[in-house]
Amino acid sequence: MSVDFLIVQFLGGLASASSLFLVAAGLSIIFGVTRVVNFAHGTLFMIGAYLAYTLAETLGLGFWPALLLAPLAVGGLGALIEIGLLRRIYRAPELFQLVATFALVLIAGDVVPMIWGPEDLLGPRAPGLGGAVSVMGRAVPEYDLFLIALGPLVLGALWLVFTRTRWGLLVRAATEDREMVAALGTDQRWLFTGVFALGALLAGLGGALALPREAIGHGMDAGVIVQAFVVVVVGGMGSVPGAYLAAVLLGLVNAFGVAFFPQGTLVTMGLVMGAVLIVRPRGLLGRIESEGGVSAVGPGPRLRPASGKGRLLWGLGVVLVLAAPRFLDAYGLSLLCEALILALSASALQLLMGTGGMVSFGHGAFFGLGAYGTAVAVVQGGLSLPIALACALLAGGLGGLLVGGLISRLSGVYLAMLTLAFAEIIHALAIQAVGVTGGDNGLIGVWPPPWAGDPAVFAWLVMAICLPALFGLRVLALGEFGRRLRALRDARSRAEASGIAAARLHALTFAIVGAGAGLAGGLFAFLKGSVFPAITALPTSVDALVMVLLGGLHALAGPLVGAFLYLGLESVVAARTDLWQLVVGLVVLGLVLVFPQGVAGAAGRLARRGRPQ
Repeated sequence: MSVDFLIVQFLGGLASASSLFLVAAGLSIIFGVTRVVNFAHGTLFMIGAYLAYTLAETLGLGFWPALLLAPLAVGGLGALIEIGLLRRIYRAPELFQLVATFALVLIAGDVVPMIWGPEDLLGPRAPGLGGAVSVMGRAVPEYDLFLIALGPLVLGALWLVFTRTRWGLLVRAATEDREMVAALGTDQRWLFTGVFALGALLAGLGGALALPREAIGHGMDAGVIVQAFVVVVVGGMGSVPGAYLAAVLLGLVNAFGVAFFPQGTLVTMGLVMGAVLIVRPRGLLGRIESEGGVSAVGPGPRLRPASGKGRLLWGLGVVLVLAAPRFLDAYGLSLLCEALILALSASALQLLMGTGGMVSFGHGAFFGLGAYGTAVAVVQGGLSLPIALACALLAGGLGGLLVGGLISRLSGVYLAMLTLAFAEIIHALAIQAVGVTGGDNGLIGVWPPPWAGDPAVFAWLVMAICLPALFGLRVLALGEFGRRLRALRDARSRAEASGIAAARLHALTFAIVGAGAGLAGGLFAFLKGSVFPAITALPTSVDALVMVLLGGLHALAGPLVGAFLYLGLESVVAARTDLWQLVVGLVVLGLVLVFPQGVAGAAGRLARRGRPQ
């Protein structure tokens, strides 16, 4: 590699880093003050790009006026989201706001193509910056140099706002101790609104700046949100300088990774994030969170075995499920099997989050490992169904044990992001390990053997596996194992002082959760007949999170209710309209506002009111 080539790669990495920093800085500011894990931040980035295109091309204002106006409009939209939605659910568990922002992503998935069309759009060049500068005989775009200079300028402007203005001082104080700021008389509502608007403005600015560099499409939000999360966590949650440092680091790693390791570029980001979090659990410039992830999950109600009436209802439900193959057609049986499989995966996640207080953004990795374990065993090994499912159980369990062994120094959102890093690595390997996984072509022909080929027989097979597994997870949560996990969740120092080995118990929990999700993934592979890399991507993890939180984080029946409700809603709406994401998103938003503790959680609260304590 020549020196001139390395310099060009270096400059290209810095330009990409500046663009990514703008998005990540907004996400970091929002989380640092409001503690909202904003999955809609990528959507705000996308809307900023579309608005800039409309202002510049459709309305003919030109690129530079659009670059100023589009971020302001996105900032106003962010303020409306905070006032109209998030402000109403701040009292709910903090992760429940994730469901609300995910619903916004669903809504935008249909609204954006309705407004701007499904085709990708090509924006204008930046006037005055359309040429290139020669650097050691190689051409470097002038616009890239502009972006390189813009990043530090925005960083400096944010530093001035947060250190030289009263509003900035209040924001910094709220990042340290929100309760004390409120006690001193500051109206946190408008502080949060301003912070969310500023974060949205930065996301919109990042989207508008992308106009001359890439095509604008309605799927661009998914890629940028993962990268922004990685930057924020590597830099340290809530640290704007940390976000800039991490963006530069990851931009350069990616730029040189493309040059030296083109087959491993997709794995690089996950490896960097995992390595940083293992060495510095709070990120490069972040602060250590409260112990055990309590701030993210919080203590839940006392778990009790079902009452006599509850056991009767559970028994009736099992009987109805077992009898379903007698009166459902093949499509109905497919939906029932999928709901049971997803309920098993979500129930495993609920054991980790609700009982253990450990948040995971990478649950889809265990589900995907199980699916690929089964697919490889069947397609490439020609193994039988029981052995293939055993491979799924083993693959998911080993993945969980690996993650569980690395989490001893992590808690809260940093732990969640380590699981995301693991999921990104698995997703990248699924794409690039073509010899094993088939790459983008996937593995096809993962069908059950002839004796289980009938839809009714396969449904009973799924029931015979999922129902005992669900019961086993419930027994774990209610028994001594669950009580130890809840002790660590609610008061880790006291629990460890009483003799509970936190690291060992958490590693075992991750292994159990991974095995449960892996088994579900193996059954899912047989249900669909094929496995593709998308099964390990972020949406799979988010779907599981939504099911748990929609049903109720601290309700043992929550994952079942959430899985059946979410999948049933999606299937019914998708069969009746092409705008199913819009309808499902609106319904999920309504459920979030009406049942801030989850549907099953609200039902359990009502039941406890009439029960003697």
